[in-house]
Amino acid sequence: MRQVCRQFAPSLVLATSALIIGAVVPEAWAKGPTQGSLTASVQAVELPAQAVNTLQLIQQGGPFPYSKDGAVFGNRERLLPNSPRGYYREYTVKTVGTRDRGARRIVCGGREVTVPDTCYYTDDHYASFRRIVK
Repeated sequence: MRQVCRQFAPSLVLATSALIIGAVVPEAWAKGPTQGSLTASVQAVELPAQAVNTLQLIQQGGPFPYSKDGAVFGNRERLLPNSPRGYYREYTVKTVGTRDRGARRIVCGGREVTVPDTCYYTDDHYASFRRIVK
């Protein structure tokens, strides 16, 4: 009986470890990068006026109203397509009636800051994105 236990003990430990890791590791880590909240698109003309203004400022190269506008967006939420660090930049979309930057942003990606390859709009502080179609 002891020999049987010794024979199966390593397998039992390995199986138990795998179950524990599977239960502890968040589902997002297990799946890797996702694009689950990036299924929709929005026409630029359908955006709020403040977002259209932000798009114009991006194309002009500024000046931007907030010091963090144009900062590198790290895509930590992994909702946008994978790209090298520095590819995405974020810009604040003014929210009427708020004293801070609010939750609305435009995130653009590309080598040319004033001529981005693509831009995305979020009104819920990066919980979801819609690709902006011009």
